Amino acid sequence: MGYSRAGFEVVGVDISPQPRYPFEFVQMDALEWDDWAFDAIHASPPCQHYANVTRWKGNQDEHPDLIARTRELLEETGLPWVMENVRTEELRADFMLCGTAFGLPFRRHRHFETNWSGFQMNVSCHHRPSDYSFDHGAKQPESVYRDAMGCEWMTVQESREAIPPAYTEFIGTQLLAHLAALTPPVGQRGSK
Repeated sequence: MGYSRAGFEVVGVDISPQPRYPFEFVQMDALEWDDWAFDAIHASPPCQHYANVTRWKGNQDEHPDLIARTRELLEETGLPWVMENVRTEELRADFMLCGTAFGLPFRRHRHFETNWSGFQMNVSCHHRPSDYSFDHGAKQPESVYRDAMGCEWMTVQESREAIPPAYTEFIGTQLLAHLAALTPPVGQRGSK
């Protein structure tokens, strides 16, 4: 949603059906996608292998470790890309975003790696005692957290794995500026 608000035409790709996805959607394994007719790519490999909650409540080894493979495929495209996940050593965290940095009433840290100037996008957190924390409903209903993220069209389960639109709108604005800098103005295009 945030990339759309920033001005991108969005196409989603996921191995699982996403019936409430608000944009064009292709159901397939994103690691097998080979039609890279896009301006840029945002990838969010499943976080369960890296997430603390999996360590506390399950077995991280039961979930795939896809960051290195995803990075390899992103590099092969030659396109500008962004990869998001929870904090993990496998992801080079060029920057981290939190809802409080955008004036939103929740803490949700997500780390991002890019192959362009994403490292210039650091924004400070502004945590407050009244902020919602992602706690699977222990302190407030999960629907309150979902709505605070700006993901009202999702189920609570879907919102558990979502990136708040404010994050991707912020990234998308920076990415559009990066793409514009790569494209010479009309009249200056041509070959040598």
